[in-house]
Amino acid sequence: MTLAMLKKEFPLCLHPAAIVFVLFGAFVFIPNYPYEVMFFFSGLGAYFICLSARENGDLEFGCTLPVNKTAIPVARILMCVILQLAQLLTAAMCIALKEAFFPAPNLAGMDANIVLLGWGCVILGAFNICFFPIHFRDPKKTGKPFCLATVVVFLLIGLSVMLCTLSPSFWAGFDTPDPQNIFAKLTVLFSGIALYVWLTACALILSCKAFSKVDL
Repeated sequence: MTLAMLKKEFPLCLHPAAIVFVLFGAFVFIPNYPYEVMFFFSGLGAYFICLSARENGDLEFGCTLPVNKTAIPVARILMCVILQLAQLLTAAMCIALKEAFFPAPNLAGMDANIVLLGWGCVILGAFNICFFPIHFRDPKKTGKPFCLATVVVFLLIGLSVMLCTLSPSFWAGFDTPDPQNIFAKLTVLFSGIALYVWLTACALILSCKAFSKVDL
């Protein structure tokens, strides 16, 4: 059932900008740029998807289908998760290419390395838990949850940039080219992945509970 709804989501709800934002993993090739910003655009893509779905009456259409009501938020969130994972994969490939052919320190934040991916997972997970449960509480309103999630995302981005620039000793083992301090970096990466999975799972559960009470 969820798979069928997911197949419906991509042709009917996928916003073209969300596909473009997947490619923003290539931001790591921009010299001296806060690379963490790329993950904000993944959230922006989710916002565009929910906004266009609202304007097209997709939620009302979904409720007329012979599926459990909770399948609607599950399919929407899973589509956004697929796009987020695609962006992380794009970023990972671009980081590998940058370190192999264009190695250079980043003077505006975190270097393009494994820790950046782990922190990106934290940022994406934070967006999911802030945006989706509030959005599905009242699907007609997309701006309020997006504004809240954006504030949280940029606080996390700002924290990373601040630690890299104002407290370099704190990030001494992390803000370095790979494979330096590889075991410590892998710990951050796997911790970020675990946090992303947990936050996204919580967002999924809370969104289903919220949407089940909505009267469309």
